[in-house]
Formats: sequence, structure tokens, C-alpha cells
Amino acid sequence: MPDSEHSLAPYAVGSAGSRGRVHPEPDDPLRGPFEFDRHRIIESTAFRRLEHKTQVFAPSHHDHFRTRLTHTLEAAQIARCLAVALRANEALAEAITLAHDLGHPPFGHAGETALNEAMVHHGGFNHNAHSVRVVEYLEHPFPAFRGLNLTLEVLAGLRTHTTRYDTAQPMHDGPSVESQIVSLADRIAYNCHDLEDAIGAGFVDLSELSELALWRRAFDESVKGGGIENIHSVRRIVLDALLNTLLADIVHTSRSLLTPIHSPGQVRTVPTPLVALSTIAEPRLVELESFLYECVYRHPEVARTDAEGQTMIRALFNTYLRDPNALPARFSARVDEQGAERVICDYIAGMTDRFCMAEHARLMCV
Repeated sequence: MPDSEHSLAPYAVGSAGSRGRVHPEPDDPLRGPFEFDRHRIIESTAFRRLEHKTQVFAPSHHDHFRTRLTHTLEAAQIARCLAVALRANEALAEAITLAHDLGHPPFGHAGETALNEAMVHHGGFNHNAHSVRVVEYLEHPFPAFRGLNLTLEVLAGLRTHTTRYDTAQPMHDGPSVESQIVSLADRIAYNCHDLEDAIGAGFVDLSELSELALWRRAFDESVKGGGIENIHSVRRIVLDALLNTLLADIVHTSRSLLTPIHSPGQVRTVPTPLVALSTIAEPRLVELESFLYECVYRHPEVARTDAEGQTMIRALFNTYLRDPNALPARFSARVDEQGAERVICDYIAGMTDRFCMAEHARLMCV
């Protein structure tokens, strides 16, 4: 057992209690099973591709906006912070977080919508479920088996991941504490950094933000009534204060909820979240989420780039459907067994934004 696990709470998932992997492998002499999962995830092709996939703002339009990769890293550091504070398994929470968006297609949620529409009669498309398909099947770096052969605990964490934009898959057991930590860390991360990027893009101003309870409290605590030149000079310290407020609230609320829980198995039988915001902080975060939805995600500039991405994905899907031989050989070879639609969906979902644009230009002769 790693030294860091001696202080785990009774409700945490310990490495010694891991149920192993689908394909048995010898233990790593230097790393626990979840640290080894982390190694395989960050070494995967799918993880590297996240660098060139949209979070909200297209990476090609600005070097400073978040990508799907930087979102993942920010969510992971929040998950680690919460796991340490709650005496949960930090390595397990980090591994789940690092893999949670591997199934995201190009152009963010707009790309997901386009693929789901194309797959409506063939099982649909959900990036959360596709993350599991990536690590169980589509990644193929090892000759002995397909997939990354991650631990069953990480796979369960991916299947039970849930946010406003992630739908959990049907499971006999509920989520572990570590999976619940990841779901909330993901939510906190994208709300905080999408707000910062919106400020950077000039989509929102100080007067609008002052209407939000979370921002207003963080601003008052960090700026302390001093004069400011503009919002850009203080946005980082305000957002750090906002994040710290949310993290402190989660830890305080969750410690109380977790007090009567004495085993990982008991966690999975509780029907309501044990890692949660208080009844005061939750509606304030919902207020921020509603603000982002109206002022950022539905902003005309975002809507325009979303529509462009969806048009490219639809055109590519239909082109490959008419001629599956236009797919790379390793994909077209699976068409007879898995169906053209699913194979095409797998291929497009794996694309980066820039590769999708280049492939669209090549096939459409634009």
C-alpha cells in the first residue's frame, strides 16, 4: 500500500481493495494500480489530441483560451485538492478526471450534438459513454488486448460521471466517493475557467458580473474596495477567491455527509450525493451556470463557430457513409462487423478540430 493511503478515510477506495483489470497484469513495482492507470491515460493518443479540441472557444482563434486538455488538467487539480481534504483516494480521483473527456469530439458540445444527430438511429452519441469506448476498445497500444486495460474502479468512475453535460451510464452500484469528487471538480472547473475565458473574450463586463452572488462575494473579499483599472487586472484574484469559496463549501458540506459512512460499498448504496455543495452555495453556482449559458454559450460568435463545426462534421459523416473506403484502412476494416455508422462515428469523434477542418477541406475540395 502506498504511504499516502494510510490516512485514507474508511469510505475511500484503497489500492489494496482494487478489483483489478479485465486482463490480469502483474503489479507495477513502483506505482499503485491507479498511478499506473494515470500513466497509461496521459501516454495515450486520445489524451494528446485533447490539446487541439475545443472547450468553448475555438483554440485556433486565440492562444489563451482553454482547450479540452487544459480543462482536463484544471479539473484534475481540483479533484486532487478535494480528495486530499476529504481523505479520499487522490490517485483514483486524478485518473478518472484525466480520462473523463477522452471521448469528446471536435468542436466541443456542438460536435457532440452533430454526431448524436447523425447516430440517432444507431445508438446515438454521448461523449461520456464514448470515453469508456476509447479506453476499453479504440486505444490499441498493446498487442495482448484492445484498450488501455484500466482498473475496474477507474472504468466505474467514468461510467458514473455526471454533470449538467455528462450522463451517467446504468450501473448496478452508485458512484464511489472518488467518482463523485470528479463530477463536482469537473463542474467547478468548467464554470470557473469558462467565465475567465468569457471575460478575456470581452463577452461580459464588471457590471454584469456584479449581479452574480458568487462573483460579488469573491470580488469584495479579494479587491477589498480598492480602485481597479479594468476587470482584466483583477479577474485572476477574484476567480481564485471564487474557487476557494466553492472548495471550502464542498469540503465542509461533504465531511458532514460522509461522517456516518464506513465503507466504499456503503457509499455506492446511498442514492443522493455525498460530495456536494451546501444549500446556500448550490443555487449560487446554478445562477452562474445560467449566466454562462445565456451570455457565453449562446453568444452569437460562439454560435457561429459551433454551427461551422457542426456543418463540417455532418458533411464528413455523409461523405464517409457514401464511401467507407475513404476511411483509413484500420477503420474501414471494421465496417462489416460493427456497421458503417458506428465506425464513422468513432473516427470523427477522435479528430481534433484542425484535423477535422483539414479533412473536410480535402474531401470537399474546398
